[in-house]
Amino acid sequence: MPSRAKAQTAALMASPDDVEAQFYEALREGDLDKVMAVWSEEDELLCVHPGGPRLVGAAAVRTGFEAVCSSGALNIHAENVRRMQTLGCAVHSVMERIEVNEDGGLRTGWVMATNVYLKTALGWRMVAHHASPGTPHKPLPLTNGSAVLH
Repeated sequence: MPSRAKAQTAALMASPDDVEAQFYEALREGDLDKVMAVWSEEDELLCVHPGGPRLVGAAAVRTGFEAVCSSGALNIHAENVRRMQTLGCAVHSVMERIEVNEDGGLRTGWVMATNVYLKTALGWRMVAHHASPGTPHKPLPLTNGSAVLH
């Protein structure tokens, strides 16, 4: 049976959007424990950081985010979110805007990411985060392409 604290947390994660908001807030705070609190307790978690290897399992995902959070707060924002959802699974395609102070000026980079959420007994939880290498240029607006896959 879920603990009372986890049951209260589940109320805060009533939707995939709630989980996503908490995930990016935790990254902005540089808070590893808050980052990991949005992840499922499933064994087969998956994470790929830009240009990095595939991390499988809670321990590997945590290690990956330890490196991300080791520099402290990250000025990151999810924008232009595209959502696909069924009763128990949601997939969000997001453009992550990341701002860093470099050489006395603010620089902006963009990363395309996919976040996958499952509905569990404790509410919605993240099970996968895949981020592609970034670009210094804002990606083109979202388009509806042809129905041809390849």
